[in-house]
Amino acid sequence: MPLMGSLYVGASGLQNSQNALNTTAHNLSNVDTVGYTRQQVQLSAKRYLTLSVDPDKVNNKQVGLGVTYSRVKQVRDYFLDKTYRKESGRSMFYEVSTEVIEGVETQFGEMNGEAFQTTIEDFWSAIEELVKDPTSSVNQGLLVQRAMEFAERAGSVYGGLSDYQNNLNAQIRTQVDKINQYGRQLLILNDSIRAIETGKIEHANDLRDARNQILDELSEMVDIRYDEDMEGNVWVQIEGVDFVRGSTCHEIELDIDGTTGFYTPFWPQNADYRILADGTKEYIIDGAEVFNLNQEISSDRNTDIGGLKSMLLARGDHRANYTDIGVDYDSISQSIIMNVQAEFDQLIHNVVTKVNSILENHAGVQTGDLELEDGSRLVGVKYCKSDPDGYLRMSDGRPIQLFSKATTPGYTMVKGADGNEYWVYNEENPGDGNSLYTCGNLTVDPELLQKPSMLGFLKPDQEEDKGVAEELEDAFKEEEYTLNPNVRKKTSFVDYYTDLITQISVTGEVQRSIYENQVGTVEGVEDAREQVVGVSSDEELSNMVKFQSAYNAASRYINVISEMLEHIINTLGM
Repeated sequence: MPLMGSLYVGASGLQNSQNALNTTAHNLSNVDTVGYTRQQVQLSAKRYLTLSVDPDKVNNKQVGLGVTYSRVKQVRDYFLDKTYRKESGRSMFYEVSTEVIEGVETQFGEMNGEAFQTTIEDFWSAIEELVKDPTSSVNQGLLVQRAMEFAERAGSVYGGLSDYQNNLNAQIRTQVDKINQYGRQLLILNDSIRAIETGKIEHANDLRDARNQILDELSEMVDIRYDEDMEGNVWVQIEGVDFVRGSTCHEIELDIDGTTGFYTPFWPQNADYRILADGTKEYIIDGAEVFNLNQEISSDRNTDIGGLKSMLLARGDHRANYTDIGVDYDSISQSIIMNVQAEFDQLIHNVVTKVNSILENHAGVQTGDLELEDGSRLVGVKYCKSDPDGYLRMSDGRPIQLFSKATTPGYTMVKGADGNEYWVYNEENPGDGNSLYTCGNLTVDPELLQKPSMLGFLKPDQEEDKGVAEELEDAFKEEEYTLNPNVRKKTSFVDYYTDLITQISVTGEVQRSIYENQVGTVEGVEDAREQVVGVSSDEELSNMVKFQSAYNAASRYINVISEMLEHIINTLGM
């Protein structure tokens, strides 16, 4: 090889060793940078110099001119990336579920230092004391006081569950805003990466790291599919629908429920809408929701991926009560909070209506048809004749209810065809929450609170009525209640609450177990991925020594060629 040509070989050695050293230094400076991917310099041979062409030979006579810088590549494993993102999304799903269960357990745990279990037991103890001496004003006052505490604390527990729903609702909005922000950032990164890499051999590795980090974080919130097109743009689908595609980010919007204020994420491009008078759009989101929350949650079907979906499932779509158990339990069974709300409210409703019905029966309330003075007829209603001086009656003649509705009256006065006044029971209407004996709508009549002795428990002949107290006691012992249609075990009121707490605890243990197993899976995949993408300081220091030695060798090679040229020139010059 001519000496001048040999300089090309030395120069390429210097240049590429320097590039390798720069890349190694860049790796070392980013050892602790989140999302950074280890980089490697790739070299390729420069074009060969052909000295002669001989058809009879296998190869032409050629001389190499050294190596050239090809690119600095990221060291990533596509399969490990896919696996990590899917498993981290599943892990976040169960992490959210576990946190919600723990929050629900807290609601039943301590309220001003006293668990709700104590509230039930106190009410039960007041009834037991009443059995001993029904006519005691002390026992009657204790019963009314415990009833008020029962109603207030039941409302407090239910209110805490509702507040938790509101908290999750706020988190859902935050998550959706963050997802949309990531979508916009992906578009910017796509443009920047394409501008740098189009027509050049340079690769925008640091920008690609930022883009991969966004994909990692997106995968924790939602189930994503993604790939990179031939131009370097990454496209992303969320739940099978395009989120980032080409130059467009289809942002998720939120529909707000007018009653609860709950958010429902939906795709505006898939929703019908109508233009209102003020020019705004009113969307009809049926079929355009981001998540199908009616799907069975299963790892086999990959329907348990993403923290946002888990939040929506846990929160539910309304505030549940006891009517949800009888109407369509399947619609609330997958929502942790709604399920607990409905089962807890069912306990409160059963206690309240059972206690009230026992008092009503002894107060003379009957079921049948009632003719009114206007000629109309009430069919199959519960009613009684107004009697202010009657047994277990209020001062206005209506039957005493230990528990009353806070928003609507329990009885309405009507005029009978016989000219007498009657109190007619206002039946509960599942479509009207104000008509229900439900948590948050319970109280004790103020008149009864002021004068518990109105209970009396003395029959018209002044005989002590132990029968009412004994029926109340028996009502707490009867085992005729179940948590939900899927549970066959029948329990009493006290055992019902114990079973409810046990169910919550067992569900929590199951969720925690799944989450802990999933964390182990994610850590295993992450460790494997880190072996590929992570920077090893020992390895990089070893590379630095290697590339430094190569740089020195190229430098010495050039010095030798330079000395040889100098010697030849000086010798010829003589």
